Amino acid sequence: MATAKKAPAKKAAPAKKAAPAKKAAAPAKKVAAKAPAKKAAPAKKAAAPAKKVAAKKAPAKKRTPNAAFMKALTPSGALAAVVGAAALPRTEVVSKLWAYIKKNGLQDKLNKRMINADAKLKEIFGKAQVSMFEMAGLIGKHLK
Repeated sequence: MATAKKAPAKKAAPAKKAAPAKKAAAPAKKVAAKAPAKKAAPAKKAAAPAKKVAAKKAPAKKRTPNAAFMKALTPSGALAAVVGAAALPRTEVVSKLWAYIKKNGLQDKLNKRMINADAKLKEIFGKAQVSMFEMAGLIGKHLK
C-alpha cells in the first residue's frame, strides 16, 4: 500500500514543476521581480547552520570521588597477610588484591571472571573458587 501512495505523488510533482516553467516565459518584468526573492532564500539557509553550532552543550563538570570510598579501613589478620597491615581505602584493598592475584597467576585460565584461591585467599573467601563480582562482598567482611 505504501508504494501505491508514493507513485501518484511522484507523478504530481513533475506537473507542478512544468507549470512554473510556462510562467517563466512571461514578460521580463515578472522574472526580475522574482529574482530578489531567490537571492534571499540562500542567505537564510546559510544562517541556519550557524545557530546549530552555537547550540552545543557546555563541557561537563569533573566528578568528585565519594568520601566513603576514600575512608581508610583496617584489614583483618587474614586480609593483612595479602594486602598489608596498614589502614587502606576499600579501593586500594581491591587494587592490591588484584595485584596479588595477577602476580601469583590465580585467575582461571578458561573463565577469567573466576579466581582460584590459594591458601591465603582461601582464608578470606572461605572457598576454593570465587567470582570476581562476589570478591568485593567477601572482602568487606574483613575490613573495619
